[in-house]
Amino acid sequence: MKQENFILALSSPSGAGKTSIARKILESDPKFVTSISVTTRPKRPSEIDGRDYFFVTKEKFKSMKEQDQLLEDAMVHGNYYGSPKQYVLEMLSQDHDVIFDIDWQGTHSLKEKLGSIVISIFILPPSLSELEARLKTRGEDSEEVINQRMANAKDEILHYNEYDYVLINNDFDKTLDRVRKIIEAERLRHFNFSKFVEKIMS
Repeated sequence: MKQENFILALSSPSGAGKTSIARKILESDPKFVTSISVTTRPKRPSEIDGRDYFFVTKEKFKSMKEQDQLLEDAMVHGNYYGSPKQYVLEMLSQDHDVIFDIDWQGTHSLKEKLGSIVISIFILPPSLSELEARLKTRGEDSEEVINQRMANAKDEILHYNEYDYVLINNDFDKTLDRVRKIIEAERLRHFNFSKFVEKIMS
């Protein structure tokens, strides 16, 4: 019996929990790898090319996009980011599932290009006031940035119904457990039982 490997796309407004959940899944499930993005932004001293990102020139990025080598792409703070198709397909062929920490637009592009092997989960905050409190508690952003993230959150939340699963993250451990149960169920759904059925029927 062989599993058809799949992509898990996790989305949420900033602060609702997708990155923390993705990190926990990667730590505890050796079958999962993360998608490594290509980017045009400069490499920081602590970063390693091929581990943190694939660092490329703007010319190279443009060429990759024109040649349909990216599953999705976006511009963030003046730099381009994208998911390289070849790397993702190689990971799937090596019996890995691939996890994406990604927004709704990227998820839409993944589904459009890869179809049913993309399993999508949207993480909702319990309320907008709770989301704002989490962003402030993190202490990473200015008031201006938090206000922008909150404005973006309202737009992102409207796309929840485009996802296969929707979870409300009012308890991190319970939400993580639900994500793991979804993964377990999807792995059963993606198994090919044809040879086993042929054997018991013969």
